Amino acid sequence: MGLSDFNLSGEQKRNIEHFASIVRLALADDVITEGEEKLLKRLAKRFHILDEKYNEILKNPNEYPIHTPNNYDERIAYLYDLAKMMYADGKASNEEAKVLRRISVGIGFPINNVEKVADEAIRLILNENDLEDFTKAIKQVNK
Repeated sequence: MGLSDFNLSGEQKRNIEHFASIVRLALADDVITEGEEKLLKRLAKRFHILDEKYNEILKNPNEYPIHTPNNYDERIAYLYDLAKMMYADGKASNEEAKVLRRISVGIGFPINNVEKVADEAIRLILNENDLEDFTKAIKQVNK
């Protein structure tokens, strides 16, 4: 995290931290595929992350802490972004699933239920559920 990061707004800092988590997931297999890169660029644009910061995060995403959203729906939306990254290249590895579970704990899902939540998130993304359906299903699994 550079010196310029101290002047960021709270929202921008959260976006960068979330984006870094997504990059960690993309790099779980040590390769960023074309599909993953497309999704990362789309998310960087959505999160208003400039090219310089984008490249900095790609080089060392572990420098950024995992942001834990206070809002449950925001937490589910973060999980949705993460799960989408897992399948951005059309496949998911065991390493990516492990990283998804670790990050899921970091964003606030209970440790005793995180495997169930992560597995459901993966299933929902495989079935191409939108965020609304994804949110309903995760709430059912994470009671």
